[in-house]
Amino acid sequence: MRPSDAPAAAAPRAGTEDAVVIDGVSKRFGAVWALRDLRARIRYGRLTGLVGPDGAGKTTLMRILTGLLAPDAGRAAVAGFDTVADKEAIPVATGYMPQRFGLYEDLSVMENLRLYARLRGMDAERNADLFAELLAFTRLAPFTQRLAGKLSGGMKQKLGLACALMARPKVLLLDEPGVGVDPVSRQDLWRMVQALTDDGMAVVWSTAYLDEAERCGSVLLLNRGELAFDGPPADLTGRLRERSFRLEGLGARRRAVLAEALDLAGVGDGVIQGAGVRVVLRAGAEAAPIRALAAREGARLAPAPARFEDAFIDLLGGGPGGTSALAEGMPPVDLASDVAVSCRNLTKRFGDFIAADNVSFEVRKGEIFGLLGPNGAGKSTTFKMLCGLLKPTRGEAHVVGLDLRRATGAAKSRLGYMAQKFSLYGLLSVRQNLEFAAGVYGLEGAARRERIGEMIAIFDLGAWLEAPPQTLPLGHKQRLALACALMHRPPVLFLDEPTSGVDPITRREFWTHINGLARKGVTVMVTTHFMDEAEYCDRVAMLYRARLIALDTPDALKRGAASAARPDPTMEDAFIRLVEAEDEAAA
Repeated sequence: MRPSDAPAAAAPRAGTEDAVVIDGVSKRFGAVWALRDLRARIRYGRLTGLVGPDGAGKTTLMRILTGLLAPDAGRAAVAGFDTVADKEAIPVATGYMPQRFGLYEDLSVMENLRLYARLRGMDAERNADLFAELLAFTRLAPFTQRLAGKLSGGMKQKLGLACALMARPKVLLLDEPGVGVDPVSRQDLWRMVQALTDDGMAVVWSTAYLDEAERCGSVLLLNRGELAFDGPPADLTGRLRERSFRLEGLGARRRAVLAEALDLAGVGDGVIQGAGVRVVLRAGAEAAPIRALAAREGARLAPAPARFEDAFIDLLGGGPGGTSALAEGMPPVDLASDVAVSCRNLTKRFGDFIAADNVSFEVRKGEIFGLLGPNGAGKSTTFKMLCGLLKPTRGEAHVVGLDLRRATGAAKSRLGYMAQKFSLYGLLSVRQNLEFAAGVYGLEGAARRERIGEMIAIFDLGAWLEAPPQTLPLGHKQRLALACALMHRPPVLFLDEPTSGVDPITRREFWTHINGLARKGVTVMVTTHFMDEAEYCDRVAMLYRARLIALDTPDALKRGAASAARPDPTMEDAFIRLVEAEDEAAA
């Protein structure tokens, strides 16, 4: 879609040059500073990324800019309007898309648009042209009668964007719009936002996905409520010159090598990339130890271009080490067969709708197996059938040799499951959720107390034990969910988008545990929309329109997407190419 197709923004108040002015803004909740003396300016016609670790203050700042919160000190102005003194003008000047889905799931797409128009004081009956413009811009025109609750994750975000654009705002505030959205839908969101900024609108995009931040014109990086960086992403990335390396050709040794590399004093960060390992040295550290490790492993050590995510982790002091206390305390897994999970012709129908269509694969003991696909492709449905939570219409599935049709209870006791949506008990405290999980899996007496204490220590839950889970920061919510899934030390672990929305440091922590568990023989199945995480997998299965369309290693899938224009494609490139090829074949 051409930039001229974007809904036109209203002109800013006369005499204003900056879209947003943040002047000494502070906000505290009790003894906790959410923001402290924050100062920044955001320009029109630019996409500005708002990034930072969990609890950095991103959502608090967004809510201040929309007039939903008042700062305790300092002032903020949006499109020339003070967010406190001109509070009534702010909803007209801004469009706000909150972090949580804020639409009405029992209303259709068109009914949501009409409702938001009325909430904006607009006559819904006289705005048919505006509705048509927004529907065309977001490509939702064919779905006007579909209930919002029945939309895929990407389509929900597009509808949220359409509602945020209803009054043609001067400043658009998007709080983590890419969370839970597949790469194809995220590409659509980028296309739309680029059209809006090209048309002069100021867009603020809060995100935990740093590949998104890297595409912004400018970035505000918050940490513990303070501004740690303000400028173009390339300026921060440039600080890592000659400090980023890749150890290539490690194959099955890559997890052990990553763990060893991360425990070196001079290494600040590291991740798996296909059959290799990517590491970032701390400022001033010598490269000799990492060269020695590469030589000992027979790996080729090559310089690697720095990424914004590397610079982000470096700025915050580096990621976690390579040793998982969780995995260290777990005995090696002993299974009768090398095949831990298998399914054959697995099919699930909901009336006339086919959610999974003849899906077949095997997962080996100790393998990390990724299940990828666009929103609505059938990933969660397949997961639920393999966990015994959903009965297949046809086909069969086995976990640790147990047929899920006949031994569902026995199979469930041998697996751990972390659901896509936070699924713990809100009426119970954190401590009570841990106690409940231990009881469900039959832990008693000293073993029960020991295991709960271990989970509290490893996942840093001590300060939250009496709190209800919904009050926890997102990173701690996910830690609690993983702790409950692992309470009984299962040999098979199912993780349905375990790191969706959490910051990169928390993601590193999760993958340190996952890699450690795999080295102990735990079989891990994981779904993710974060394509760098797919690199950690031994193999990846790609689902699209309920069918399995590809199954291979990450490196092989990337090679299949290589072209003259993209000789070194990413996993996101491979994902998009597989979907496009399937669409072309079906056309």
